[in-house]
Amino acid sequence: MISDTVTKSRIASLRHFYFQKWRMPSFSEMGELFGLKSKNAVSKVVDKLKVLGVVTKDEKGKLIPGSLLSSVRLLGTVEAGIPSPAEEELAEAISLDDLLIHNQENTFMLTVSGDSMAEAGIFSGDMVIVDKGCEPKNEDIVIAELDGEWTMKYFRKQEKRISLVPANKKYKTIYPQNKLKIAGIVSAVIRKY
Repeated sequence: MISDTVTKSRIASLRHFYFQKWRMPSFSEMGELFGLKSKNAVSKVVDKLKVLGVVTKDEKGKLIPGSLLSSVRLLGTVEAGIPSPAEEELAEAISLDDLLIHNQENTFMLTVSGDSMAEAGIFSGDMVIVDKGCEPKNEDIVIAELDGEWTMKYFRKQEKRISLVPANKKYKTIYPQNKLKIAGIVSAVIRKY
């Protein structure tokens, strides 16, 4: 448990920075955030945050969030059909990272532009979480590069023929003729209201 209020304040500042910029700050940015002038002082704070599990490092030594992305309480379920009496019941606390991200090093996010996946419930302005460590299966939503252009579509493979299928009748199915590169599979969609 974190007892030091300075540490709590630094964690809050770090969390705020991360959710504003969707990246971890550099050491010099951490110095500004924490009110520290030397990189050595920042390094000591980072070491303390690593011990607490707030941050960790990937295989390249780059800082990534650990428990920085805190848990959210799961209180139960809500009926989306016919209204029923609600009962608040604390089931557990869930880390959104644990729920949405399977492999931190192989995961990235993209902001969606366009409406070709609207019937799949993915709209312009949404963010998608993409896992680049998986082989696509039929009906996976993939991020793919065709002839230097990037797109998000359903992946379909019949025998040896691959097609990229939109979830909007306004658009046509794409049948790659040349090189097709699958960058990853969409594992979650995030929409803020």
